[in-house]
Formats: sequence, C-alpha cells, structure tokens
Amino acid sequence: MPVPREFVVEADGGSRGNPGPAGYGAVVLDPVSGETLAEAAEYIGVATNNVAEYKGLVAGLKAAHALDPEALVRVRMDSKLVVEQMSGRWKIKHPDMKPLAAEAARVFPPAQVTYEWIPRERNKHADRLANEAMDAGRQGKQWEPSRSTAALDARDAEAARVVGDAAAGAAKARAALVRTGGAAAAAAPAVSDAVAGAELLATPAAPSAGWGAPDMGLPATFVLLRHGETVLTPEKRFSGSGGSDPVLSAVGRRQAEAVAAALAGRGTIQAIVSSPLRRCRETADAVAAKLGLGVSIEEGLRETDFAAWEGLTYAEVRERYPDDLEAWLASPKAAPTGGGESFATVARRVAATRDKLLAVHQGRTILLVTHVTPVKTLVRLALGAPPESLFRMELSAASLSAVAYYADGNASLRLLNDTSHLR
Repeated sequence: MPVPREFVVEADGGSRGNPGPAGYGAVVLDPVSGETLAEAAEYIGVATNNVAEYKGLVAGLKAAHALDPEALVRVRMDSKLVVEQMSGRWKIKHPDMKPLAAEAARVFPPAQVTYEWIPRERNKHADRLANEAMDAGRQGKQWEPSRSTAALDARDAEAARVVGDAAAGAAKARAALVRTGGAAAAAAPAVSDAVAGAELLATPAAPSAGWGAPDMGLPATFVLLRHGETVLTPEKRFSGSGGSDPVLSAVGRRQAEAVAAALAGRGTIQAIVSSPLRRCRETADAVAAKLGLGVSIEEGLRETDFAAWEGLTYAEVRERYPDDLEAWLASPKAAPTGGGESFATVARRVAATRDKLLAVHQGRTILLVTHVTPVKTLVRLALGAPPESLFRMELSAASLSAVAYYADGNASLRLLNDTSHLR
C-alpha cells in the first residue's frame, strides 16, 4: 500500500473593521522541505475576521485536495476559535460559522486532517496573502498570484523554519535578488577533514553586512559529534533507537577520549547536550569530564527507530524486506519494516529540537552528541538540500561537524565529518 503524501496548510483571514472589508490567504507547504506547493487568496467584501478565517481554511483545504485527495493534511492557524471548533473541542454556535465549518469538513475525510494552533508571528505567509487580497479589494480588484510577494516578504516566517529550512532560505535569497534587481552567486568552499584543525570550532565572527543586511551578531553554533563505535558499527548494521541500545566498544571508548582531548584543547564548548541512548551518553560523559561541564539529555536527538531492521546489515535487509527497502530508498516518507520512523518524521523531530535549543543557546557554542541521521538532517536543513542528500554524506564514528545559526534564520555549515583527532 503506497504511503500517503503529507501537506501542511496554513491559512488566515482578516477584516479591516470587523466587520469590514475582508480577505483571506492560504498556502500549502511540503512538510519536509518547506516548499510552497500552492497559494490562494481572495477579497470577499464586507465580513468578520472569523468568516474570513474560515474561508481561508476552506480555500487551503481545497488547494491541498487538488494536489492529492488522498493526502494527510496538517492545518496550522493562529485562530484559536477555528482550530478548536474544527477539532471538535468547541461548539459552533454562530450561524455564519456553521456552513463554513461544514464545508471545510467535507473537503477531506476527517481522519486525514489534523489541526494545530500557532502564534500569529509563525503564520506570516498566509497573513500577508490575506492582506494582499484586502489591498486588491480596496482598489476594486481581485488578488492575482502573479503579483504576489507574500512568500518573499514573510522573511521571518517561523513556520517555514519548523517544517524545513529550504523555503525560508530560498525565500530570503529570492527577495534579495528582487530588491537588488540583479543576480548574485557565491561559491562556498568544500568542507571536509581537510579543514584546519585549529580553526574548526573557534567561535565564529559575526557576519559582515552583505546585500545591505544588518549585522546579525554572534551566531549560535552547534558542534555535532557522532558517538564512538559500538560492536555494531564496524559491521555497518542498522543501529537506531528501537534496538539493543549498545554501549561503546573498546575502540569507541578510545575515540571518545580522543575527541574529548581535542575539544578540551580548543576550549570553545559552553554546554553539552546528548541523545538519551547509551553510546551517546558515554561519549558525552567522556567529553564532559575533560571540559568540567554537565550533560543535558535531549530526547529529540535520538537516532531513527529502524524497527525490524535493527541489528541487520544492508544486505540482510535487502534480502528479507526488498520492497520495503526500495520504498525507503525512494521516499523520505517511507518507514522501515515494522513501524519504524521515516526520515520525514525524524526531520520534523530534529527541526523542533534544533529550534528549542536555539531559543536557549543564542550566541553560544554547544556540543550535541548524537547519531548519524540527526547530524545529517541538521546539515541538510542548514543547506536547504533535498532529503535524498542524506544518502550522499559520509559520517564517521566520533566525527565532528558544525553549523552556525544566525539571528535572521540563516544557517552556515562550518564543518563536516572531521576525524583529524582520531589520527
């Protein structure tokens, strides 16, 4: 049975007078990449805020249905009223709301749609679409997709960052090109073990003001440490969060001591956060002992649950579950046999964990001791790379990578898969 597609629908509506001239906006997003798949907006004449919000919801659901009627849809709105009423927790009493709620409920089968409230500042894209529609109505016109700049103007849209960094980064770049009226290209140097060891984890300087941008100050820097080897590592066996939770091997313990000494010598780490799995906790404890720091445990940094594939080699999985493996390699939404986690699920978990940690550690350098998939996912999101890029990164045991996060939401990959401390 094919895995259903997933969409995020963000919708909003507004009225200048409540009631007054009103309009709505809605956007359909890919939940992994954050890519805008469809937009809708309309000036609806004189109406209330709530009517406009419901009409935005209906338009967003219809846009998602046109893309794929079998999809699973996560609706995100800053209207507590609409979210609670559509979730069935609040009764719908107003006569203007009942037919609109019924229309929204008919677009998809109820089991395919979930509702989530988000703050207004994270619903910028839909909000700007609604305002574009109201602006057009004031001029006696209707909103035209070809003239919309909502995706470009919503530069600080937190929602885009939650579902994936690609949309936010791409929108900023497009906006800069529109404002300057030209094109620009920058070539970034390759990052690998060849990066000079003394400079790897130095506290990065604040970015210079490029394209007229303001100084964003010191970034938060995540130093990403993959745990040391276990007995499963040399045999390249699937080892996630649903298996035996192995400890470090003798080789892995030596690797942990080596990376601890290297990090102590550089002296830039200000806090340590670890996956709850034992191989990470042991690696983190070795570093903490050298640096004189404590270790915080973060559930969101755990490895993918590989379910029935745990402990097996790639060849064994291919022999036992060929169809499931093929689907997994073809789509980030496909999960390992037996109810494991898809890469799309892991990406949402890791992105939420990243944002949680960034809120606490602004301007600091922290060490995240974690696993292959979380590290690669953080790198992928920072680069705005597609999901298939996970299969094109090498990440050795006890290797170091680093990503810097700036106040405007942009990220910079500083290091990938450094193992110079193990030589």
